Amino acid sequence: MGETAPDFELPDQHGAPVRLSEARGHLVVLVFFPHAFTPTCTGELCTIRDEGPAFGREDVLTLGVSCDPSPALGAFARAEGIDYPLLSDFWPHGEVAKRYGVFFEPRGFATRGTFVLDREGVVRWKVVNGPGDPRSTEDYRRALAAL
Repeated sequence: MGETAPDFELPDQHGAPVRLSEARGHLVVLVFFPHAFTPTCTGELCTIRDEGPAFGREDVLTLGVSCDPSPALGAFARAEGIDYPLLSDFWPHGEVAKRYGVFFEPRGFATRGTFVLDREGVVRWKVVNGPGDPRSTEDYRRALAAL
């Protein structure tokens, strides 16, 4: 923690490019997840959908990242009513997850890593859980409150 988050550009669920450095000036919750449409990921991402406004800050940008292709993320976002960006780290496969140290090489997907970035893009809080271990949005709320 305390280091500038690695910059990246990935397509969102609509295929539009999203560059992390363009989020400067916002607090960012960067949420890596294994796969769309899986029970634990669906639960986590829908909780963020439902509780994100409860973070209490309008300047918070949530970005979900997985190694799924953009069309799959688009279908998932539509099915679950997710309106925040879901980014595809599909190709080169897992490159961004690897840069953040959350790529699970044995299975070829991102583990459950969450990074809270300040307005200058510096990592101020992070947690990395195993593929089957859900995270708590209450932890995100506390990390954001400290900024």
